[in-house]
Amino acid sequence: MTVGTAARNVFDADLPTLDYNTDKSPAEVYPLFQAAQRQAPVAIGPIGPEVLSYHLVRSVLRDERFKPPPGIVLLAQGVDSGPLWDKVINSLLCVDGDTHRRLRGLCSKAFTPRTVARLHDTMVDVMDGLVDRVAAAGRCDVVGDLARPYPVPIICALLGAPREDWQQFSSWADDIFQAFSITADIRAVEPAVMRAWGELDEYVDDMVARRRRSLTDDLLSDLIRAEDDGDRLDATELRMLAGGLLLAGTDTTRNQVAASVQVLCEHPDQWDLLREHPELAMHAVEETMRHSPIAGGTLRLVVEDAELDGYIFPAGTMVLVNTFAANRDPAVYDDADRVDITREGAPAILTFGGGVHYCLGANLARREIAEALNVLCNRLRNPRVAGPAPWKPIVSLSGPKMLPIEFD
Repeated sequence: MTVGTAARNVFDADLPTLDYNTDKSPAEVYPLFQAAQRQAPVAIGPIGPEVLSYHLVRSVLRDERFKPPPGIVLLAQGVDSGPLWDKVINSLLCVDGDTHRRLRGLCSKAFTPRTVARLHDTMVDVMDGLVDRVAAAGRCDVVGDLARPYPVPIICALLGAPREDWQQFSSWADDIFQAFSITADIRAVEPAVMRAWGELDEYVDDMVARRRRSLTDDLLSDLIRAEDDGDRLDATELRMLAGGLLLAGTDTTRNQVAASVQVLCEHPDQWDLLREHPELAMHAVEETMRHSPIAGGTLRLVVEDAELDGYIFPAGTMVLVNTFAANRDPAVYDDADRVDITREGAPAILTFGGGVHYCLGANLARREIAEALNVLCNRLRNPRVAGPAPWKPIVSLSGPKMLPIEFD
């Protein structure tokens, strides 16, 4: 495309600088985002240009000239070949073009509202069971006691794996997820990652073989059934999608449940409001994720010179799409720092991405968090934070490392 003469290269546009350590928590860095956002919709951060405004973040996420970088964080760590590289770039997070459209189209046939609805009872039962263990004590660590064990039994139920296997699934998720952490020493963790991924693949292959003989009422069976003009998913693709689901739906949900509980504990009027009006649960998820998301941004690689809003992003530039800043953009959200689960007329949060890479499991994740919050608000009265609740760094998947609470 032809770029306008008035447009400025982001590296020559005298943009504000975001000078923060990548080991800082979101709350520590947020004031810097606020200050930069008041000056320009883009800033230069530790990784490169950071897009800050809601409008520009939304545009970048929908623009095909800004693509997820090959290997996600691997490329940023200097890894561009090898078994782990091959595994990651062939995941649904990384494939692009016709391959991505085909896989996403087939998956969407299985990811229906019915898929989410049939897990409702499982979600409630799992969280109720976790609360049962701590209710009499009047205190717990939300992270270790409630949030961490919560999502994996649900993923097992979604795929059709026995609930007794959830601890094995949880261990695989912990090991494999290290490959997607920008703070991990990739070379050091690669053997553990590949070993866990291999074991998960073997487990899924066995499940697929059994489902092909006798389809049941679960997502894996739905993926096997999925067809588009005679096209079906093969064994390698089913393995990749099942593994990807485990990864995408485990640590994200764990961390956001804890983060959302912390927000509501710190705003007791909102906790009480949700207890009195459980129908506000999905609004509470949206608002707590807007205010305190555990995923603060996503990386994009500029594949061709792109002009947006008067700024030129040169091809080859790594851009951080700062959804954390965008979700509190005062130009879009009235009193953006306020927590209000009855907020109306606000645009959708950008944490789940946008465009062709919008999160396939967004509705499932929202429902999981909503059911968890409803159970907790109903059963834990007058919760209050009872000790330090430090968060993990903003550049990785964040969220509370621990969240000690006391309740009546």
